[in-house]
Amino acid sequence: MINIRKLEAELWESADLLRQGSKLTSSQYCMPVLALLFLRYAYSRYKIVEAEILENRPKRGGRVMPVEPSDFAAKSALFLPREAQFDYLVNLPDDIIAAKLKTKNGQDINSLGEAVNNAMQLVEDQSEQLTGVLPKTYTMFADDLLRELLRIFNNKTIDEVGGDIIGRIYEYFLSKFAKAVASDDGVFFTPKSLVKMLVNVLEPKQGVMLDPACGSGGMFVQTGDFVNASGYNANTNMTFYGQEKVEYNAQLCLMNMAVHGLNGRIVSGDEANTFYHDAHNLAGKCDYVMANPPFNVDKVKAESASAAGRLPFGLPGVNQKTKEIGNANYLWISYFYAYLNDHGRAGFVMASSATDSANKDRDIREKLVRTGDVDVMVSVGNNFFYTLSLPCSLWFFDRNKHADIRDKVLFIDARNYYTVVDRTLNEWTEWQLRNLQAIVHLYRGEKDKYQQLLADYKKSLIPNPSPKGEGSRMLNDCWTVASAQEALDKQKAAAKEAIANAQRKDKKRIEAEQNALIADLEDILETARQHEWLTSKFGEGKYKDVLGLCKIATIQEIEEKNYSLTPGAYVGVAEQEDDGVDFHERMNEIHAELAQLNKEANTLMDEIQKALEELK
Repeated sequence: MINIRKLEAELWESADLLRQGSKLTSSQYCMPVLALLFLRYAYSRYKIVEAEILENRPKRGGRVMPVEPSDFAAKSALFLPREAQFDYLVNLPDDIIAAKLKTKNGQDINSLGEAVNNAMQLVEDQSEQLTGVLPKTYTMFADDLLRELLRIFNNKTIDEVGGDIIGRIYEYFLSKFAKAVASDDGVFFTPKSLVKMLVNVLEPKQGVMLDPACGSGGMFVQTGDFVNASGYNANTNMTFYGQEKVEYNAQLCLMNMAVHGLNGRIVSGDEANTFYHDAHNLAGKCDYVMANPPFNVDKVKAESASAAGRLPFGLPGVNQKTKEIGNANYLWISYFYAYLNDHGRAGFVMASSATDSANKDRDIREKLVRTGDVDVMVSVGNNFFYTLSLPCSLWFFDRNKHADIRDKVLFIDARNYYTVVDRTLNEWTEWQLRNLQAIVHLYRGEKDKYQQLLADYKKSLIPNPSPKGEGSRMLNDCWTVASAQEALDKQKAAAKEAIANAQRKDKKRIEAEQNALIADLEDILETARQHEWLTSKFGEGKYKDVLGLCKIATIQEIEEKNYSLTPGAYVGVAEQEDDGVDFHERMNEIHAELAQLNKEANTLMDEIQKALEELK
């Protein structure tokens, strides 16, 4: 598995070393570097789509018809003229003047900076929504510095990672830049698995979608992917609107949408401050609302917020002295509801504390619950956010719930259901996301969708019809967790022996082959585990409340709990299996181990101190 964190750190370290060696400030350096990342990703996506287009390309006179911009538009991708393609810029000669390059207007290109400026202009010409967004200030870079930057971002690992990596690398870079550029405004990158969960539950098909705190545009990208994967065209079926107060984030959002071939209207700056402006006049008009707003914002002007409307349940608590709202979480919650039309759905990320906050928040929550439009509530554990470790909740509204569940809410406590990426980051895998979505499907009575998931599991775990070699034969046996684990253990032992017996010239090749087989088996084992997790709870497709995981509660039950929307208050706590370990005995062992480690550390410090004294 590719270590994305390592890739980000390496890219940042290399790029920042160049900044330190230049005379540029962080604010001068920030946007041009982010735009180069965008261009690199755009090129990666361009090559993938180009290969798809050429696969069944007709021929004329024995020659394959050349690709055209319209071919890419049909696949929701951005066309790149040759002079705007990343490999073209990377391979330009050191002596730019001798190459006699011209801009699209016929002007001489006399530096690498001018060549990159020309590339950015050519990209803008392909997308109306990018007009004026991409920087054209690359002549302030010395050619050798710019050439090295291009080389750094020409990293093949970016292609291997795939997906919406630009948002993640961008956020990492932005967080590393000076406070003048990346001021702490409560804005942070939304984890991809949380965005996918929002999209999976809302299941967008067509209509108007709004993200009033759109950041780098991840909600739009995932919605577009979902609609396209459903057999529709996102640009035909969806109309995207966004508001983003931070200008840099809005620029990245436009870049991110463009590289995914999506069109949208994004407003930024003061008029995009959602507390005081409905910039697109969309109250009551949206089919879908998705957002990850900044949590716990204070000092919002109450009179201005009230005058801006979109408050069907009234204002949250106001400090009568300052006339300010002390916590804006319920402003956001009210806005998301107010934007929906009579059949609209909303899904958003919110601070965990909002599910049972008191006073005016509680009153708003009661009115909200009594509408019958609260659909699903999901608790998310720690370490899902890329830069913050706080837990959160996912809220879902549905103005057009089926009559059978009109007076019900599905609560899911997923705090203990995740995959560990590293020590500080957790996420949901694709199968885990689909398992959580399956609970929602059963709650909604959509058993056919649950059956489709079981069919997909079976397809993934079905034996290979044409086994080749011992490793492939092992794959054929991987129907259950037990058989997958057994096959993996055997393969690891076989790999160790094969590598040890390999001749020196073949060792790297054999090691790579064996590691690939092990990786395949690990994937199958994980798939089998997720299949077992789902079917052990819901069998062939009958919803039931599962202690510690999910419960369907009525509005009356919610009233009895003082209108709390905290999943843990309803689902209870699952019984813990006895692992057979004596707690007190194990704690004594740990204390003994710690004492021994401290003793060894003290001995080592004494030896270091003696060595230092001898050097004096």
